[in-house]
Amino acid sequence: MNNSIPGLNLPPGFSRFGTEGTLRSSRRYPPTQLRQLHRVVLLLCCVLVCALAPQAHAQDAGPPGDPQDNSPLIRLGPGDSVTISVYGQPDLTANAYVTDDGTLPVGLVGKVPVAGLSPSAAAQRIEAALRDGNFLVHPQVSLTVTQSRSQRVTVLGEVARPGRFTIDSTSTVFDLLAQAGGTTQNSSDTVYLIRKDASGNSTRTAIPLKGLAGGQAPQQLRSGDSIYVPRAEQFSIMGEVKTPNSYRLEPGMTVMEAVARAGGITDKGSTRRMKIVRRVAEGKEEFITLKAAMTDIVQPNDVIRVGQSIF
Repeated sequence: MNNSIPGLNLPPGFSRFGTEGTLRSSRRYPPTQLRQLHRVVLLLCCVLVCALAPQAHAQDAGPPGDPQDNSPLIRLGPGDSVTISVYGQPDLTANAYVTDDGTLPVGLVGKVPVAGLSPSAAAQRIEAALRDGNFLVHPQVSLTVTQSRSQRVTVLGEVARPGRFTIDSTSTVFDLLAQAGGTTQNSSDTVYLIRKDASGNSTRTAIPLKGLAGGQAPQQLRSGDSIYVPRAEQFSIMGEVKTPNSYRLEPGMTVMEAVARAGGITDKGSTRRMKIVRRVAEGKEEFITLKAAMTDIVQPNDVIRVGQSIF
């Protein structure tokens, strides 16, 4: 039976297919040649791995020149609840709390200092304790935070429920504002993230909420951060308008828009008898009175007076 395939050039020593569909050799190679062939294949594999390793390392390292913050977003602290698992050692799996002195009780080794460490770094420290104590040769430890009580952020200002709130590694400014009940109707569109560095100096970062809602990358939070929501700039309007009061000042708001915000002018009011009382300089009790036109831009803390019509 001729089971050769037209157009197929078989390598030397191979003439036809076997019954299982594999090539059947008509030549027997000595064991020494087979060992040499195995060595050549192994050498080629090593060369290929060495050639690809630098490229993979370059991809993992990220673009050159990009600043990276290596400090962990989540650090363990007193009160945190964690689950410790040791591969192949189910008896060492346990739920534990970080104690007030910043240590974590671990089977066989006792207390292990973990305060200020990330979960992965704490797992490595437990592995070292098990290895150095000659309890395990190659321990593989995983540590999962089940409840974080030490990682808190303070939210102050124009929110429904100011206070301190717990965060995790994915918490954002929006998440904390939601936990605080949301912003009030008098809140500004810009909030401030206050963070202290290692030396204790505070940095203040302005975060536009409209930018976050529009797809801007969210700001990640860390324990000890503070979020301050200031009161929005306001103006006041009084006189012959339907609902005289103080209102939120929107960017670029005109006198016409301010009057509309107050419900419009009454039947007795006149657009020709409007004035603006404006502070001369910030921090000074000096004011000037200006005749107002409907297209004038309202400034923070302006007081608009709508007078009665003469006729």
